[in-house]
Amino acid sequence: MADPTLFAQIKDPANRADPYPLYARLRGHPVLRQDDDSYLVSSHAAIRALLFDPRISSADLPPAHSPATGNPFKDWILRPIKDEIVTRHRPLIFRDPPDHDALRRIVMTQFTPERVHGMKARTQSLVDELLDRRRGGDAICVVEDLAYPLPVTVICEMLGVPPEDEPTFQGWATQLATALEPDARHDEETQKQTRTTFDAISAYMKDLIKEKRARPVDDMLSGLAAETPAGRMGDFDLIATAILLLVAGHETTVNLIANGMLTLLRHPDELERLRRDPERAPRLIEECLRYEPPVHFRTRKALCDIPVAGTVIPEGAAVALLFAAANRDPDRFTDPDRFDPDRADNQHFGFGGSLHYCLGAPLARIEAEIALVTLARRLKAPLLLDDPPPYRDGASLRGPKTLRVAIDGLV
Repeated sequence: MADPTLFAQIKDPANRADPYPLYARLRGHPVLRQDDDSYLVSSHAAIRALLFDPRISSADLPPAHSPATGNPFKDWILRPIKDEIVTRHRPLIFRDPPDHDALRRIVMTQFTPERVHGMKARTQSLVDELLDRRRGGDAICVVEDLAYPLPVTVICEMLGVPPEDEPTFQGWATQLATALEPDARHDEETQKQTRTTFDAISAYMKDLIKEKRARPVDDMLSGLAAETPAGRMGDFDLIATAILLLVAGHETTVNLIANGMLTLLRHPDELERLRRDPERAPRLIEECLRYEPPVHFRTRKALCDIPVAGTVIPEGAAVALLFAAANRDPDRFTDPDRFDPDRADNQHFGFGGSLHYCLGAPLARIEAEIALVTLARRLKAPLLLDDPPPYRDGASLRGPKTLRVAIDGLV
């Protein structure tokens, strides 16, 4: 008999350090109904089928609902208008075709391979600069000293956010990332904090977009604020897209770097091989994305009854696609619980898939490769101090809160 409380156990912080035994239990029932009538999908084949199925929707956020203020004019006129605008202009990861496709085409006119690869030298410079700050010390926190500040600096520079505003963006990105956690959508206090943060970052972006239109420069936000070969975004979609690029370009890469380094510290032979042969990095990154992905699951909604893996997901049901479970599916991967950078045919869901495949995947790969290769090269005798380390709150965006490493210094 399948346990209908498995998702609650996966989301329980007590299981954050090692949810994989729970995923293994789930794969015995590839599509499983939970007590709240939501459905968990855990096998590689079933998730792949649903990712390419137009009957499954990414527009699964509830309608925006701002709290009452007690002011009749605001509550009866302004508040409904604002809620309608927010609901209709969600970030593109919460949109379906044709809106999703139109917005994505515009973003890709600016998030070009040339712009992404042009950040390689700058990323290497930032990594070395961040590590140099730890010279003379006998320990480093990979998260606080490198994995957290690096991606926010990179994405802010690409967007054209002034350097002095980057620290504020770190706090905003962390709070808005909670929108990806299913329970946060029903927690009143979290919703209140997220609304406050969204209002603050929206006001900031509105002013910054106005500045970019008045004085455009060679950055992504200036490009998106103008007419592109794929069209032009309206202001509300542009603000939502800028916020998405900030959050997605930051939070997931933090986890990719931290999870990757944690895995290497637990496999010191692979860390040494990477130090001696940096050319191994691309396939090592792919295995990190499979073995310890930055995003463990995403949610969807069934638009109609959908038969899959011997079960029918009913119309309107909430669906969780458990990418991390599928990444260790023995029906798809040989010896899936073994970390093997030389693995062949590694078609993981580390960046999702189909229409919603991660926009920033090429940038994240570059940042992770440079960060991990540099850590392998420059850290002397690294030793993990806490195993398991403390984890961040989120079950969906899963990664260490801190990752303390003892060292004999830096090269």
